[in-house]
Amino acid sequence: MTPVTEAWVRIEGWLRRHAPASIDVLAPPAAQESITAAEAELGLSFPTELVESLRRHDGLTEWANILPEAAPLSVVGIVEHRQMRMDIAPDVDGFARHGAESEPWWHERWLPFGNGDCGLQVIDLRPGPGFANVGWAPTSNPADFSDAWPSLEAYLTTVAAALETGGAVDVWYPYLTIDGMLWWSLGGATELNGEPLRPAPQG
Repeated sequence: MTPVTEAWVRIEGWLRRHAPASIDVLAPPAAQESITAAEAELGLSFPTELVESLRRHDGLTEWANILPEAAPLSVVGIVEHRQMRMDIAPDVDGFARHGAESEPWWHERWLPFGNGDCGLQVIDLRPGPGFANVGWAPTSNPADFSDAWPSLEAYLTTVAAALETGGAVDVWYPYLTIDGMLWWSLGGATELNGEPLRPAPQG
């Protein structure tokens, strides 16, 4: 079992024990043929860890707060969001860096992994020491890899550990809603739309 698959198995196990309603939104595996077709369409090879994740779950069947930073995308979603950014970037000077230490708004060798409220969680496929880092490409600001995850494996493994131990994923803390759904709370806020959140049970 690969580390990415193992992380998903741990996340799934926690959901079955403590938030069974949440596990129902995890989509079935993506077909290898759809991944291969997406790679051909985008002209990019998906990194092994992304393929492993998609072969476990092709995103979600509906929006849910399963992962703390963004909802994981399906193969179709990856293609759509990447193409959308590629279409928009030339019109907003989005490929240009505006400082030696800054990132552009978008780069042709970034692949979206998750869709969040304010942007995309992306995997960096640029050659070099940052290859396969998981960073953030906001909707209205330059991308940010200053606190990037070193890999998708590291991100998903940290999520699994946080669920099992009651810890955090950076600034995100796991809770349960009144309906028993998993909810990642920014900064440990204990209410959602005026309703109390319960600390996520460990184990």
